[in-house]
Amino acid sequence: MPTYNFTTPVVVRYGDLDAQGHLNHARYFTFMEEARFRYIQALGLWTDTHDFNAVGQIVAEATCSYKQPVFLGQTVDVAVRISRLGNKSLEMDYLLTVAGQEVAHGRTVQVAYDYAASRSMPIPAAWRQAVAAFEPDLATSQPGS
Repeated sequence: MPTYNFTTPVVVRYGDLDAQGHLNHARYFTFMEEARFRYIQALGLWTDTHDFNAVGQIVAEATCSYKQPVFLGQTVDVAVRISRLGNKSLEMDYLLTVAGQEVAHGRTVQVAYDYAASRSMPIPAAWRQAVAAFEPDLATSQPGS
């Protein structure tokens, strides 16, 4: 099983439910997004949260596999890690658990993005250093590869 060095709790609210009283399938992506935001902040990759153009990445792909239903008031622990750094893209894995039981797992691909120029860009060296320090088992390729 992969190692996750970052986990954050997200409590299921009434507005997160579907008509059957379960956590709505789309909310799993919202929970992963919240964990991704907190992870990126914790690594110092996005410090000015008032400047959304400064985040420097855009989601290119997102998947989620659902294992068990989640209900109102439960706390979902969302573990997140960067599992691969490419030249312009990175992959993040997510493990969602309730009371230690897996309820879902997911994956996203982000592309480093220059919002001012409206184009992708190489992953900045400072990001590479911060991520490599936090994720020692990281699969990485260096710029130009």
